[in-house]
Order: sequence, then C-alpha cells, then structure tokens
Amino acid sequence: MSIIIKPIVTEKMTSQGEKLNRYGFQVDRRANKVEIKKAVEEMYNVQVVDVNTLIVNPKVKSRYTRSGIIEGQTSAYKKAIVTLKEGETIDFYSNI
Repeated sequence: MSIIIKPIVTEKMTSQGEKLNRYGFQVDRRANKVEIKKAVEEMYNVQVVDVNTLIVNPKVKSRYTRSGIIEGQTSAYKKAIVTLKEGETIDFYSNI
C-alpha cells in the first residue's frame, strides 16, 4: 500500500512550509498517523514532530452545455499536514 500519494503544493502550503515548517500531503484514506509519519521520514529523510489529518470533502461542480446542465463532483481525499523538527526542510523541486 502506497501511503503518500502526492505532496500538496499550493500557495498556502508553501507559505506554511517556509514559516511554520509544515508540509501537506495527499495520503491514502486507510493510512493512520503513525504510518504517515514513518512514510514521510523514510521518503524524505527528515524527523517528523507532529501529524494532523483531515478528510477533504468533495466540491459540487456544474457546467452549462448545449445539451443541458452537467453536474458532478470532485473526489474526496485524505490530507495530512506534517510538522517537521526545527531546522529541517523538504524540497519538492529538487527532482525537476
């Protein structure tokens, strides 16, 4: 089971990474905080202090087309916000 699906790179999470040393990840819904902590520590070689998790609810989307209104929703996912030990960072752009 792959626990970490992808990092969340948004303006808000980038500023939290710089100021508060917190980084966001989209994770598997079945993963718990201990498994997420171990996966981040192994993948990025950092020391994790705290893990907060939340379920992001789906958003309802609608489009107006020639054939009528099409309605749907985005997928729900689990988000983990990881706080690292003081002085450690994660560079998501090093692999580019």
